[in-house]
Amino acid sequence: MARMAPRPILCRYQPVQPLEGAGFEVRPGAGKRRVSIPNIITLGRILLVPIIVWAIVSSQMEVAFALFLIAGISDAVDGFLAKRFNMTSELGALLDPLADKALLVSIYLALGIWGAIPRWIVILVVSRDIMIVAAVIVSWLFDKPVEMKPSRVSKLNTAAQVAYAALMLASLAFGFKPAPYDIILMSLVTVFTLSSVSLYLVEWLRHMSTIEAK
Repeated sequence: MARMAPRPILCRYQPVQPLEGAGFEVRPGAGKRRVSIPNIITLGRILLVPIIVWAIVSSQMEVAFALFLIAGISDAVDGFLAKRFNMTSELGALLDPLADKALLVSIYLALGIWGAIPRWIVILVVSRDIMIVAAVIVSWLFDKPVEMKPSRVSKLNTAAQVAYAALMLASLAFGFKPAPYDIILMSLVTVFTLSSVSLYLVEWLRHMSTIEAK
């Protein structure tokens, strides 16, 4: 009986297609996330805070002023990169104001302890941030989170605080008298701080008043 010659088996590779309606989708590179450059810069600004405080309490005012300038430049750079190259993220939205507040509050506390600025202005600046943070925590506890959007007054307040801190650090670093600009900036800080916290608390009370009594 004649044997039949074996036929070659042809195998053709076909890419596996995801099943429709299976509830999943294959995505290349899924699970890999990279930390954006603006977030790295913001983290670096946070790490500068204890170094600046150490420089102030150690009377190294030239170092403190130089690091403060670097922190200010980094704030502008990470904001530009985030907007220009679409690198905004939820983490950056949380870290950026946290870095700014940590820097300003720490510098005001250090300058107040050192005796360079009046302690009442330190109490005013720190108390504002404590009240806002407390209001946010309370809103979370009642499951009524408040959307944090800096108002125009709040931005002016931050600008005035930065300018006043920079002026006082520069005067200590280079040995010049800041008057009368220190009085002007201190007055602006006072007005904007009181105005911003008042507006925020009014909006917060209006927001929290929508809670239904059980």
